[in-house]
Amino acid sequence: MTNHMFDAIRGAIASEEAVFIETMEGRIWTYGEMLEFSGRFANALAALGVTPGDRVAVQVEKSVEALILYIACLRAGAVYLPLNTAYTLAELDYFIGDAEPRIVVAKPSIADGIRTVAGKHGALVETLGEAGDGSLMEKATGSKSEFTDIVRGADDLAAILYTSGTTGRSKGAMLTHDNLLSNALTLKDYWRFTAEDRLIHALPIFHTHGLFVATNTVLMAGASMLFLPKFDADRILELMPRATTMMGVPTFYVRLLLHPGLNREIAAGMRLFVSGSAPLLADTHRSFHERTGHAILERYGMTETNMNTSNPYEGERIAGTVGFPLPDVELRVVDPETGSPLPTGETGMIEVRGPNVFKGYWRMPEKTRAEFRQDGFFITGDLGKIDDRGYVSIVGRGKDLVISGGYNIYPKEVEVEIDQLPGVVESAVIGVPHPDFGEGVTAVVVREPGSGIDEKTVVASLADRLARYKQPKRVIFVDELPRNTMGKVQKNVLRDTYANLFRENEQAGS
Repeated sequence: MTNHMFDAIRGAIASEEAVFIETMEGRIWTYGEMLEFSGRFANALAALGVTPGDRVAVQVEKSVEALILYIACLRAGAVYLPLNTAYTLAELDYFIGDAEPRIVVAKPSIADGIRTVAGKHGALVETLGEAGDGSLMEKATGSKSEFTDIVRGADDLAAILYTSGTTGRSKGAMLTHDNLLSNALTLKDYWRFTAEDRLIHALPIFHTHGLFVATNTVLMAGASMLFLPKFDADRILELMPRATTMMGVPTFYVRLLLHPGLNREIAAGMRLFVSGSAPLLADTHRSFHERTGHAILERYGMTETNMNTSNPYEGERIAGTVGFPLPDVELRVVDPETGSPLPTGETGMIEVRGPNVFKGYWRMPEKTRAEFRQDGFFITGDLGKIDDRGYVSIVGRGKDLVISGGYNIYPKEVEVEIDQLPGVVESAVIGVPHPDFGEGVTAVVVREPGSGIDEKTVVASLADRLARYKQPKRVIFVDELPRNTMGKVQKNVLRDTYANLFRENEQAGS
């Protein structure tokens, strides 16, 4: 009997002396130290009463120790529950109450506040503090490194990740050992990771991108990571000559392009730049290629499914697309109402099926049933299309669809046209309540510094490029678009901000 995910991690280690992580302070963690420390953490968790299937919630700053705690949870048979470091105590009250973790591991600075919240739900609170302070770190340091790994099968839960909750209360996506392992093995092969790779890791580790895509792929290859606490363009450029790969969100690449030090010479030793978690602008893709000679590889995934598609490692990486379905992942585009497959090139709802797809939503059986078709396909909520070459493009979220005057308008189609205009950095198109049309197409635009582009210019430029019903009824200029921690534009925030836009216009004209 085995521990499905951890046995694969152990089996991928060619040498315990190999480097697993190098921190910016110069601390080297070998794979042997990872095995030792994860064993100590697992023993400490067991001593605190953690049993197979118990949840361990973690809200701490990014560190190697926090990452090893995730591996220890796998070994102890616990269900790892990472929480965004920006969550407030009020938000944590919901997550802790919903997940009912045995233990909450918190930042020392807010541990007292969390104890008040956790106490209501019967959870213990520990910290990743320093030696001598009674923290989980101290308990682990004083524990044995030898640990008998708990038997966990492919279908046992390994983690719960809560969705962002932009359309209601957050849902806990239940991810099994095989969800994580199958995707990590696929990405290792698809992106050609080997033990020789050194990944620049500047992502947070409370999200699937930094925790599962980056870390698990590295673990399956026996590769190493250059571990940054957060994105820092100066440090990343310093590391590039020693690195081979980087995974980032589009904002990383936008900021790197603003750095005068980014050029072909500094990126010469890199073999792969990956982008995800939010759409990458075609202009960013093009500019990065011109500056470095590297075509960014864009892929598509989500909390519930890990990674679904990827542009090819070898072959054309097309800006504005997320490539092809990964091996063993089935993807189709269907009519959102009927579920009937749509012809090539038509826009509809993306549905996926495969070993990467989650088990369901934590304690939400009805919601789980509603999000799966009878044949096992998961309804992603993303609108997209597949071209005649098989490349998948994401048009937007289903909830972002604008229905104006009875016509369906896909925001991405309008945004692409606006983003091409001189003087525009980026745009977000939303639907705002309108007295005549139901929803009015509204464009929120970020201008380049010094640009004089105005509303009339934008509207006039689109007159011959988009059908009249798709053209914005208002164009609003802002300094920046609201984004979540992973760089996704928060269109729900924009819709709330401008909810009364046309009502105000109507009142002003009366």
